[in-house]
Amino acid sequence: MPGSVYKIIEIVGTSPKSWEDAAKIAVETAAKSLEDLRVAEVVKQDLTMENGKVTSYRVRLNISFKYHAE
Repeated sequence: MPGSVYKIIEIVGTSPKSWEDAAKIAVETAAKSLEDLRVAEVVKQDLTMENGKVTSYRVRLNISFKYHAE
């Protein structure tokens, strides 16, 4: 049985609610166009602010999916 190969890409999710929601939105959106998603690793979290108030949470993720030869 041959081994598996995975491709890793970087995506960014945003949410006005939380970092967890931003990650969930990013993964669910990626799942609409990518197949066989396997692992998502949070590599950075930050947020945007206006007038001293948080307006958006952002999460940068490395996401892996199974590579299928064409």
